[in-house]
Amino acid sequence: MDVDEILDDQLAESLIREGDDIVEPKSSNKRIKVVLVDDEHPFELDAYIANYSGRMTVYRLLHIARHCPSLAPTATDLAIQYILQSSNISLYLATIQHYNALPSITDPIPVDQKWVEEMSTKTSQERNKLEVELKQYTSNMIKESIRMGHRDLGDFHLSIGDYNAALKSYTKSREFCTTGQHVIDMCISILQLLIQQRNYAHIATYIFKAEAALEAAGSKNDQPKTGIANRDSIQTKIEFATALGHFGQSNYERAAYLFLNLGPAKGLGDWLGTLVAPGDIAIYGTLCALASLSRSAIKANVIESQIFSGYMEHEPYVREMIEAYMNSKFKTVLEILERFSSRHYLDIHLFSHVQELTSLIRDRALVLYFQPFQSIRLERMSEAFGMSVEEIEQHVIRLIQDGSIKARVDSQNKILQGRGQDPRTAMFTKAVESGSRIQETNRKLLFRMKLMQADLVVKTPKNHGTAPQRHEATVHEMLLE
Repeated sequence: MDVDEILDDQLAESLIREGDDIVEPKSSNKRIKVVLVDDEHPFELDAYIANYSGRMTVYRLLHIARHCPSLAPTATDLAIQYILQSSNISLYLATIQHYNALPSITDPIPVDQKWVEEMSTKTSQERNKLEVELKQYTSNMIKESIRMGHRDLGDFHLSIGDYNAALKSYTKSREFCTTGQHVIDMCISILQLLIQQRNYAHIATYIFKAEAALEAAGSKNDQPKTGIANRDSIQTKIEFATALGHFGQSNYERAAYLFLNLGPAKGLGDWLGTLVAPGDIAIYGTLCALASLSRSAIKANVIESQIFSGYMEHEPYVREMIEAYMNSKFKTVLEILERFSSRHYLDIHLFSHVQELTSLIRDRALVLYFQPFQSIRLERMSEAFGMSVEEIEQHVIRLIQDGSIKARVDSQNKILQGRGQDPRTAMFTKAVESGSRIQETNRKLLFRMKLMQADLVVKTPKNHGTAPQRHEATVHEMLLE
């Protein structure tokens, strides 16, 4: 057993011990965030869910049902319809139970026992078939067949919602990989699984392995010429997984650069729509950029980026928000964030970061707004940000305490007074210092000219090499000091 296999086994065991349920983490004791959907906070469920397909559609619907009571019956009913097209019996039974327990449901949905029995028989037969084939491959000691057997078994476990078994099967195929392409396929499968589980902490492990295998495959030239497009797709998937991993761990600056420089959407291949939609990338990248990047970086990576502009076409409000931020219309920025807060909270990856990102964007806006001023009334700031004077004062005091704003608050007169030297005074001081240095240099040069006119400078004798030249140069340097 090599080091990679040991690490894979340890990772699988750690995921099993964590017991992370994709629908509702068992370790979560936090109060459920209730999201309101109304005219001021619009959210079109049908238009939103039409961007997705596959298993993640169900999990997104269940996330919406859990956090938005007004959409819970519709979202849960849609989730049941999608589940009936899959093989996940346990998820079907849990979703039926959740739907019937909703307060607004007066006509419970009965469990389709016929579907449960048929699917149970079908999955049992499929499992037995794959396990028998894997045993035969193992007996014959054909590495490629064994690898494919573990891969197929992992795909089966993933289809029925047994994520721990799927991860074990994928990691077991590692020791039977004979080419770089095999290792890359294994890593991509596990990355897809980790993204579905929202297990961001372990994404970096397989990103490193996939990049190493991709680089080694390129250096050995073991990829066919027809595989260039596939290589680009793999690279885009790796970049997206890296960005999402940083985003999930609140490393917003790094995530922003990765999202903003992601390749075209078509490079995501089968991940597009199953794991993420183009509009999601536009939202993640924009919010991370506003929360962590300077205006110059936003201009270079967002406004002037043709590829990211393509992503923003799917969510036009993010472009409006960027333009308002660049034009210092911070009240408009905060209004847009508030209006589309339901859209953000109902996103399965963005949900836990909405409050922090909104706070970071507001804080950066406050710092930028105060920069040109030496003093400003809090009332004027409250009008610019659409908040009360008391709220502005609380935010400003917090920014002063953490050093983001160098100023002090006159609570009686409600004035924010900057500390330190006046910028105009600093500019004049710098100009005077520069003038003094130039004047001193000119005085020394004039003194040297007077010495030369009085023939007091030692000239270089013709028969004395270069030493006197060095001496004269030294005298010149001393005069200029």
